[in-house]
Amino acid sequence: MTSMVESATQVRDTAGLMAALEAVLFTLNRPVTVLELQDILQSTLPDIEAAAVSLGQALAGRGLFLQRHQDQLQLVTDPAQADVVRRVLRPEYPSRLSPAAYETLAIIAYRQPLTRARIEEIRGVNCEAVLESLEEKGLIEETGRLEAPGTPRLFGTTMKFLQILGLSSLDELPPPPQSASTSS
Repeated sequence: MTSMVESATQVRDTAGLMAALEAVLFTLNRPVTVLELQDILQSTLPDIEAAAVSLGQALAGRGLFLQRHQDQLQLVTDPAQADVVRRVLRPEYPSRLSPAAYETLAIIAYRQPLTRARIEEIRGVNCEAVLESLEEKGLIEETGRLEAPGTPRLFGTTMKFLQILGLSSLDELPPPPQSASTSS
């Protein structure tokens, strides 16, 4: 009997935490770190993670989507509804990316975090201007510094990158094409 009561309490607690998580993410309308959520919701990390999984499942097939990038969560519109949302908002369309920018972005997405030198080694060309452009567009960001001479910047993708691709996390990226010249 006690285990059924504890189980029912846990379900209510998870459901309540899931509702609180949804409300916070909706209200803030920005990526929120799990640590911020732990402080805001006054809950444990495992409980927040469980509530996030439950919320993601509960939103499946609806107009909203729980997006996760590393330790950040954000509530966004479902990518399947992009045409409808675009018609309503009529946003200015971002400029197209060059083939060099797409290639650089793909390298970063699959191998992050990476230094500029490593990206240039993979591509075989100078990438400074491309990296600046991708940073200005909010598709990549500095994720830290490499502990090496000069402490070079490490680059990774952003939440905006996921939003544009309509992915909930980097785990949803398709497998990279296999080639003899590709090595980590």
